[in-house]
Amino acid sequence: MTMRAPPPHAERLDHFMARANTRYYANTPLLSDFITAPEISQVFGELLGAWAAMVWQGMGSPASFILAEAGPGRGTLMADALRLITRACPAMAQAVQVHLVETSPLMRAEQAKALRASLTTPPHWHDRLETLPDGPLILLANEFLDALPIRQFVHTPDGWNERYVADERFYLAPCPAPVLPDARPLEPDTLVELCEPALAIAAWLGQRLARAPGAALFIDYGHASTLTGDSLQALRHARPAAPLEAAGQADLTAHVDFTAFGAAARQAGACVYGTLTQGAFLRRLGLMERTAQLAAAAPEQAQALLSGAERLAAPEKMGHLFRVMALLSPGLPAPPGFEEGLPT
Repeated sequence: MTMRAPPPHAERLDHFMARANTRYYANTPLLSDFITAPEISQVFGELLGAWAAMVWQGMGSPASFILAEAGPGRGTLMADALRLITRACPAMAQAVQVHLVETSPLMRAEQAKALRASLTTPPHWHDRLETLPDGPLILLANEFLDALPIRQFVHTPDGWNERYVADERFYLAPCPAPVLPDARPLEPDTLVELCEPALAIAAWLGQRLARAPGAALFIDYGHASTLTGDSLQALRHARPAAPLEAAGQADLTAHVDFTAFGAAARQAGACVYGTLTQGAFLRRLGLMERTAQLAAAAPEQAQALLSGAERLAAPEKMGHLFRVMALLSPGLPAPPGFEEGLPT
């Protein structure tokens, strides 16, 4: 329900979302309300490791580089990627410096355990992407952008208003029209979402990739069009919940606006590839072939392996809901999976 005239204690939606998610991730058992792609199949992380290896070679195989992950969860994706890199590209394994962007102490402890067998020294942790050290960079980010806080703007007959939150209700306060980096025209009687932290990350990456070799891969659920509308959602106890209720006890997310994200990165100097659907991207990297290899080597796990691949790639499951975008330094070859499309 939306009310007019926010009370004095109301807060902007993005402030509410940031506060609620900080509390949720600090106190909730690890990934207890949802399961991510790396936990569904080891092939997901292996394919991203292979993707990173081919990008590293396209960068000229630097003798030292940063392999970073934003929002690394339990560390499963990075562990699977490093296992593949060590086996298939030992020179890259010697050059890698692993950095993880993670604020939760619970998650950091779990990531340290997951990577103990893969690294001789612990990874470097960061609270923010912007503190990653200089140098050649390959960044992986799966389901990272969707948890960043959003602002919501509603157009009414009286003009534009921004949503505020108080007492588990929305309130509207008059505001200027929102401005998106892709300069799309905003229709009347619509709701527009703006994720300022995501746009800041895109701009920072664009500037970094313009001055030093690197690449970033983002996989998240979202849209690659000029769609508008309310996408704020919550999961509590693994079930959909009302987003404004029980703040800090539910995982709050919103669909990623890849159109705006790509425009911000492009304006800052990066080459932008995508988006592709997750299903198309993983199939191009060899999802089904690698899964078949593992199934043949471990027949007792074959059904689980094939079911996991289907869940990742099938259009009616995660294959179409999740989308993939790559940001690269100008002059680097097209990244794996995107060879058929020109950068924008």
